[in-house]
Amino acid sequence: MQQPKTIFFALFLMFGFTLTAQEPSEILQELESIAIIDQKVMMPMRDGVRLATDIYRPKTEGKVPIIFSRTPYNFNSWGDGEQRTRTAQRALEAVKRGYAYVVQNERGRYFSEGEWDILGVPLTDGYDAFTWMKDQPWSNGKIGTYGCSSTAEWQMAVAALDHPAHAAMVPQAYGAGVGRVGDIMEQGNWYRGGAEQLLFFSWLYGVEHDKFKPRIPAGATQEDLIRISRFYDLAPENPPVDMSIALKHLPLTDILKNINGKKEIFDKMVRRTPNHPDWFTGGLYHDDMEIGAPGFWFSSWYDVSVTPNIALFNHVRNNSKDAAIRDNQYLVIAPTLHCAFTRATENTVVGERYVGDARLNYEEQIYAWWDLWLKGEENDFKEKTPRVQFYTMGSNKWQAGEEWPPKDTKMTTFYLDSDGTANTRNGSGTLSRKRPSKDRPDTFVYDPMNPVNSYGGNVCCTGNAIKGGAYDQSALEEREDILVYTTDVLEEGTEVTGFIESTLYLSSDVKDTDLTIKLIDVYPDGRAYNLHETIQRVRYREGYDKEVFMEKGTVYKVDLTPMATSNFFKKGHRIRIEVSSSNFPRFARNLNTGGRNYDESEGVVATNTIHHSKKYPSQIRLPIR
Repeated sequence: MQQPKTIFFALFLMFGFTLTAQEPSEILQELESIAIIDQKVMMPMRDGVRLATDIYRPKTEGKVPIIFSRTPYNFNSWGDGEQRTRTAQRALEAVKRGYAYVVQNERGRYFSEGEWDILGVPLTDGYDAFTWMKDQPWSNGKIGTYGCSSTAEWQMAVAALDHPAHAAMVPQAYGAGVGRVGDIMEQGNWYRGGAEQLLFFSWLYGVEHDKFKPRIPAGATQEDLIRISRFYDLAPENPPVDMSIALKHLPLTDILKNINGKKEIFDKMVRRTPNHPDWFTGGLYHDDMEIGAPGFWFSSWYDVSVTPNIALFNHVRNNSKDAAIRDNQYLVIAPTLHCAFTRATENTVVGERYVGDARLNYEEQIYAWWDLWLKGEENDFKEKTPRVQFYTMGSNKWQAGEEWPPKDTKMTTFYLDSDGTANTRNGSGTLSRKRPSKDRPDTFVYDPMNPVNSYGGNVCCTGNAIKGGAYDQSALEEREDILVYTTDVLEEGTEVTGFIESTLYLSSDVKDTDLTIKLIDVYPDGRAYNLHETIQRVRYREGYDKEVFMEKGTVYKVDLTPMATSNFFKKGHRIRIEVSSSNFPRFARNLNTGGRNYDESEGVVATNTIHHSKKYPSQIRLPIR
């Protein structure tokens, strides 16, 4: 079992360039030969707080553009092993190409002063950093922001401040920085469909520094800070925790307390409803904010946030008031896990499903993007780079289009039907283009003390609790509390590429419950690989600004948050969905009480019924090419 520090540091490692086969000492030696290295520069913010910054720039008399990465993670390049290598490698690649590479810790992290709050630090920190860098005598005044996950999530809200030096951005796996986009209200991946995503419970345990951490005295000189950083990097290491057990604890409010984690930030967040005003006062991007920079966006099919990621790209493409901003947005969607773009190989396996040669020339494209916007080169990026590049699993190939979803997709409705026994994969559940005429509903019992276990999926940051990616779901589908609906064997291959919409008609004997859905590719031998999944807390079916509870005996229409994928279902395969009321610990369990859920320890067993008939046409709508 990995220690938490290792788990979360692995996310940090993914946000930069690809490593070469050089030894750490060789990389640093080469970097020192071509770069001016200025470490532990304490960059001042408008309120006097200073942020620790390392600068690597070419040995040249001329002015150079800047690639800027701001992060909550440790980037001390003087440690041993991968940590040292990664920072030096990213800087080396940038400097060799004529860029300054600047990496900075958010306030309150490591050597940076002030107090940290997840995406809660002032947006002005980013704006002030841009101004400071622009004014340096070695800067050409053009800054590009770059990073994956927590080094990407702050970029969108800062881009909405429209600093004149912020020339372009490359956000990767940036969903935890997205608050509201249209009908999607995830609030930085804290929620999906109004249900908590437990990834942040685990992530905060591993990354949040203690309020009693050692602090460098105010006014420490740069010389002192460099010296100290050689042997003491202020990096905490929490005791190892089995998250597969820790996340089972109830109530939710006590999960971190139960494992002796720091909980001040968590305590605030766990009590917020999806529409709580505090979500709109920090560093999250919301769709009433005007993006002011060209963007080269990167997402992946098995990331936790692929749907809001793509939705944000579309929002900027379609709604920016500035035509130049609308026209300069590009998107890549890879068949990988969170931040694992460059880990695709000629024989890529995601989870346990083989998806072929998924490599892409990421570095070449990204530097062509930087050359265009930061150096002002009249290169062929726009001519050579498709607007949207996406990988289609099943056919195992990169495809391209001018928009998402591709123009030639057609939303096709498949209706749920059965003879009333869709429980398990051995039941009678079908997916058909034909609308059912009779209501022969399917009923299952959801016990929150015995939830459906998450197996694979579109996840990150949950430690050892969940394996991300595609895994055979067929054994899990033996559970009676999973309804399974499957098409006939496909007589010809079918590509599904785009957003997947679903509507279910539910009745229940409790005031509130959840509905989950999972899209599956079923192979001829019975293997059933998950593609995407979502959830909807039923109390929020009419919007996240109000709670509307159920009454026994009444049937309710529930629209679930969209899923997204690109998958080719080969001839002989079948399309399947699973319907249930839990996917745990991917999502927090609904205790079915109608109470606040986050501070409750006792659940109520729910008897939930899915209706499918002419009157109640439960369905999934697939974008077919």
